[in-house]
Amino acid sequence: MDLAKSKVGDRAVYQPGASSIEGLPTTLQMFHAHPPLMAKPHWHAQVEVNYVIRGTVHYRMNDHEVQLKAGDICLFWGGQPHQMDDSSEDSIYAGAHLPLVHFFRMRLPLDISGRLMRGQILVTSATDAADNENFARWYRYAVSGDPAKAGHAVAELLLRLERIAFEPYLMLPEKREHQQSEQVHPHSSRSLARMCDFIAGNFLHDIDTVDIAKAADLHPKYAMNLFKKCTGMTLAKYVNLLRLSRAQAMLMRDGANVLQVAMDSGFGSISAFNKSFRHIAGMTPSDFRRDMRVLTAMNVEAVRPPMRRPAPQF
Repeated sequence: MDLAKSKVGDRAVYQPGASSIEGLPTTLQMFHAHPPLMAKPHWHAQVEVNYVIRGTVHYRMNDHEVQLKAGDICLFWGGQPHQMDDSSEDSIYAGAHLPLVHFFRMRLPLDISGRLMRGQILVTSATDAADNENFARWYRYAVSGDPAKAGHAVAELLLRLERIAFEPYLMLPEKREHQQSEQVHPHSSRSLARMCDFIAGNFLHDIDTVDIAKAADLHPKYAMNLFKKCTGMTLAKYVNLLRLSRAQAMLMRDGANVLQVAMDSGFGSISAFNKSFRHIAGMTPSDFRRDMRVLTAMNVEAVRPPMRRPAPQF
């Protein structure tokens, strides 16, 4: 695939912690904007939905990449480090960050949800002009401050995403896997949503599999197997990812102390925090904080308007 030269460094870029995507990993958020480029990969504990309204965007995710054009809808699991490293100057995209509690309320085939959670990307071009209008309206409703409108926007969005399974779509990178038509059993889907709901409200506390299973009225072993089957993750890994997502944003705050961030993010020790953070980011929390602050300073300097010279006196 021929790639356009990355424009990171030529214009303002997104920094982890600059919005509430990482800091509020259990909140559903919608967006409709020109996509900011990323100087480095980031991650978050939501399924990301992108609809490209105009122009093109390019993502790097783990060991693969994807270019999206106007009219494409893309879904992927934000828990995998990803980076939008290029987009056309006229690009506009819309979409949402879906916490798993919302994602598992959809009636998607297990094959789709399972492959998404294991790192594949769903891309479909089966869209029309109605999607332009709908994504714009859903965003207006979501930010209106009216809970009824926001709830309506979420319900419509989830129904639209369910419809993806009825039209042609690709799972990238393509693998030779038999595509099943099996649907998530309503009981299993409700159980997953209940587990995710409990985790969302308690991930900063000391919780374990027994606590999570009890909240969903399940046997711990069944709860572990169900969650792993549908997400490719253990319950413990998902809890850790929520904590790390929040910690990623906290590290960007002025005066952030790594030990305090570890404690406030639900980790019992600095060693556990360092090990988990290094596993997903490839660096220590201290190095991540340093690198992000350097990039932020460079970004601020890049977009600072030039100083006006005083007019010559005659």
